[in-house]
Amino acid sequence: MTDTRMDQIIGNLLRAGVAAAAVVVTAGGVWYLAEAAEDRPSYREFRPAVRGLHSLATLPHPQALILLGLLILIVTPVARVVFSLVAFALERDRVYMAITLTVLAILFYSLGTSWL
Repeated sequence: MTDTRMDQIIGNLLRAGVAAAAVVVTAGGVWYLAEAAEDRPSYREFRPAVRGLHSLATLPHPQALILLGLLILIVTPVARVVFSLVAFALERDRVYMAITLTVLAILFYSLGTSWL
């Protein structure tokens, strides 16, 4: 695999991920606005809602769709790093594999600790 071909694939992967995330978030936003058009929010008291991945099943469907779109957006750069790791492995470039594995470990660590 040439560097130019790898760059083209990575560019297409990032474009597809961002486009998919935009479509899903927009669909969820339109759905949310269509359902909440008549509701008036109460700003008299603040009720913080800490939500994570575990609350995806408990959210109303439009909000779950928006969260799913945001997750697609978060996974897109992770998929890029995974693809780069595979490409470097095919090229047998151990230095870049080590660097990419380090980046991937940092990404997984930061995503994993955000759920705690």
